[in-house]
Amino acid sequence: MTASSVEQLRKDGNELFKCGDYEGALTAYTQALGLSATPQDQAILHRNRAACHLKLEDYEKAETEATKAIEKDGGDVKALYRRSQALEKLGRLDQAVLDLQRCVSLEPKNKVFQEALRNIAGQIQEKVRYMSSTDAKVEQMFQILLDPQEKGTEKKQKASQNLVVLAREDAGAEKIFRSNGVQLLQRLLDTGEPDLMLAALRTLVGICSEHQSRTVATLSVLGTRRVVSMLGVENQAVSLAACHLLQVMFDALKEGVKKGFRGKEGAIIVDPARELKVLISNLLELLTEVGVSGQGRDNALTLLIKMVPRKSPKDPNNSLTLWVIDQGLKKILEVGGSVQDPPGELTVTANSRMSASILLSKLFDDLKCDAERENFHRLCENYIKSWFEGHGLAGKLRAIQTVSCLLQGPCDAGNRALELNGVMESVIALCASEQEEEQLVAVEALIHAAGKAKRASFITANGVSLLKDLYKRSEKDSIRIRALVGLCKLGSAGGTDFSMKQFAEGSTLKLAKQCRKWLCNDQMDVGTRRWAVEGLAYLTFDADVKEEFVEDAAALKALFQLSKSEERSVLFAVASALVNCTNSYDYEEPDPKMVELAKYAKQHVPEQHPKDKPSFVRARVKKLLAAGVVSAMTCMVKTESPVLTSSCRELLSRVFLALVEEVEDRGTVVAQGGGKALLPLALEGTDVGQTKAAQALAKLTITSNPEMTFPGERIYEVVRPLVSLLHLNCSGLQNFEALMALTNLAGISERLRQKILKEKAVPMIEGYMFEEHEMLRRAATECMCNLAMSKEVQDLFEATGNDRLKLLVLYSGEEDELLRRAAAGGLAMLTSMRPSLCSRIPQVVSASSWWSWGRWARIPQPAGGWLVGGSPRVCRWCSLPGSLLRRGSLLLRGHTALFPADHTLAGDPAGSASEPQPGVAAPGCCGGAEHGGGLEGDRQHPDGERGAGDPVGAGQGQGEPSHQGSHSLSGESSGIWAYQTQPGRKVRACLSHTLPIAA
Repeated sequence: MTASSVEQLRKDGNELFKCGDYEGALTAYTQALGLSATPQDQAILHRNRAACHLKLEDYEKAETEATKAIEKDGGDVKALYRRSQALEKLGRLDQAVLDLQRCVSLEPKNKVFQEALRNIAGQIQEKVRYMSSTDAKVEQMFQILLDPQEKGTEKKQKASQNLVVLAREDAGAEKIFRSNGVQLLQRLLDTGEPDLMLAALRTLVGICSEHQSRTVATLSVLGTRRVVSMLGVENQAVSLAACHLLQVMFDALKEGVKKGFRGKEGAIIVDPARELKVLISNLLELLTEVGVSGQGRDNALTLLIKMVPRKSPKDPNNSLTLWVIDQGLKKILEVGGSVQDPPGELTVTANSRMSASILLSKLFDDLKCDAERENFHRLCENYIKSWFEGHGLAGKLRAIQTVSCLLQGPCDAGNRALELNGVMESVIALCASEQEEEQLVAVEALIHAAGKAKRASFITANGVSLLKDLYKRSEKDSIRIRALVGLCKLGSAGGTDFSMKQFAEGSTLKLAKQCRKWLCNDQMDVGTRRWAVEGLAYLTFDADVKEEFVEDAAALKALFQLSKSEERSVLFAVASALVNCTNSYDYEEPDPKMVELAKYAKQHVPEQHPKDKPSFVRARVKKLLAAGVVSAMTCMVKTESPVLTSSCRELLSRVFLALVEEVEDRGTVVAQGGGKALLPLALEGTDVGQTKAAQALAKLTITSNPEMTFPGERIYEVVRPLVSLLHLNCSGLQNFEALMALTNLAGISERLRQKILKEKAVPMIEGYMFEEHEMLRRAATECMCNLAMSKEVQDLFEATGNDRLKLLVLYSGEEDELLRRAAAGGLAMLTSMRPSLCSRIPQVVSASSWWSWGRWARIPQPAGGWLVGGSPRVCRWCSLPGSLLRRGSLLLRGHTALFPADHTLAGDPAGSASEPQPGVAAPGCCGGAEHGGGLEGDRQHPDGERGAGDPVGAGQGQGEPSHQGSHSLSGESSGIWAYQTQPGRKVRACLSHTLPIAA
């Protein structure tokens, strides 16, 4: 029994492999391996698994499986050949050629093996020539760079550029590494010349990129401390290059070798985790070192943000986060509590505290349980207490500044810190201080606390009058603008609810006017003007403020210029204001019945502002486009800063989607670089943000020439976001737009079609061809028509045991003209490329006169017929995707309910699925190619008439044609009835279980 089960699973896997379902085949082979297969069967199964992994482009697993097969059977020539294919793809040509030589020795006359051996021998010779020619080049470049006589010459600059370019290729990087390159690059770093240091750092990036052993060797030669210290240099370009190098090193240590190029240098790395901790420990030390540049400190924070937290919550290991919290939380808080440029303090930039807040937030979010969070709270509170108590006024200021940092990051920790004894009282007291520095710290803490629900009521009661006094009486704009932002926060507490007004009528407009005035004041420093943007971000919840803001061309220009400045902390506020102006936040129209119920119960009902209606929103979008919003957002997306968080990316994605909503606006978005900016937004950020950006990409791809919208290689990056919109968790509109966009891309080039196939979009597209919504069904068919130009898709249609061709034939007779055209075009394409398919069309349907393609019979509902129901998206009788079959009653066949001729059925007037009465035969198999013969319902009388209670098979004449496909109509089924649904009732059935017949 076990042997037969193994054989059956292997055959099932082979059939799935032929149909292109490599994942399914892999599963079948794996199941067979678990059934105590014989050594010979195990060798075959491992060999077949290797073939699946080759098709799935997982070459390391393919090599492993083929090796297991060879261990079971050393003469398995297929396994040897498949391992050679995997090794070739992994770049290990010297090992691949050994396997091919073994294949040729076992089968000397096999031309496939001979040709493969010739090809790989040519590749090896080319690689040897390249490496030998590179030797002299590397030596010559280092001689020029280290020659003191060549200082500052054009020759030296060209040599440095060539060295960087050479290191980008695996073979070149390997050659530099083997030519004592790391030691020579260290000498370049020791020169202190910025140009040579940049060349050395960029070359080291190529050497270490995705190569674990070379990274460890490089750190051993240069020293981790030395590499990290280069972050703190004053030259910003060198600091950024060092930041990039450290990021590459971290990725190499954490992920290991990905590229697969392995020469003889492969080093055994005992514990890469130790190297990671050494690297991170040095970064934490750098945060609090005196003499480190502000830019270097920001770069160190950026690296920690990227390196420490888990990439996915599915990863159970957050040990690195816990280690950083224990070892470095106080150091991060010290940066967050620093004031910009005071004497004797750490050197920080305007972005340093925001970066520290983001790092703290990510560390807190990465914690998994209450005990870990409680430890985080305890460490934060102990640090704040240590400064608040016993260090005088300076200590209180640092403690309050640290609380502000926490309120902008992990707000739960910030709220708990505010509740510490004396903290909130000190904030209120310092707001009245005569010292500007003290007022600034206190007012900022008050502003950040006002945005938190736990403190808002307290501040509304105690802080509004204080903020008003500061705004009216202070002579310093830096204090007044911060007090104004606090008032803006409190005034926008009602959000978009028109019925909730915190201040008197007109007060919000006055606050917004003052914010715009300060925003347009070029005499004020950028750090102060960003607070005006913060105020507008809150006030633009009010539609009256939105209307005035978009009418103010000077304010929009100032906003966009500020978004392009070095003040990166303004990005989130700019994005928030734009989301509010375009109404691109989530809003659901309330159910009228629920509204009436709420009014009856005297509950508050949110009201929408009259100026938030679609016509006003469209007008605001056009004004923003005319003001140049797209170019400003494009610059924001390019920002290499931790301030551009996933939440900020989501806001930008929402705005872009609102900008491309109208077809006539899309050309403007493309012309200003919107298509380029959307790509990174669709590939990185929150799930909602990526979906919004992908939908915006789909809209652009539908209505414009993709080759112009996404020039060069960028067009291939569009495919993955579009395929992501095909998942069932996306809306029907997103599915439809993705299908339309993919249709356009599939019609451009074979390379694009291959990219679509590689993203595994074909099964999803086929699923939408069965959708009940006619527009989705049509769009999927059109997409499949264009994909049919690819060989792989043609193979799927030509494979036996599937109904793909039948579906196109049936759709060619549908009433929807566009669907008919798409299906007919697909058939024309397939039959022109694969003439063998022509002979299969008559096998799909009978050519006799009583058969009508795609037209379902309108048969009167038998009295007391049994309604057959179906679950969404699957056939009622099997788990295959099902087409929604309408147009009156349907004649169902295969896996249908079978009834004795003398059986009486109960009616089902309610239209729900009823179970057959006792005596009804259980659903049987329809008798396809994989099952053998089965019983089916017969066709109706030739004259199309039948009594209400007559069985479907009544009156079958002799000599009449039968179905020519895998399911034959047989006279043996007389006395078996198949009942239909009520006219107009919807039933799902897959194509194998439906039989179209003429009315």
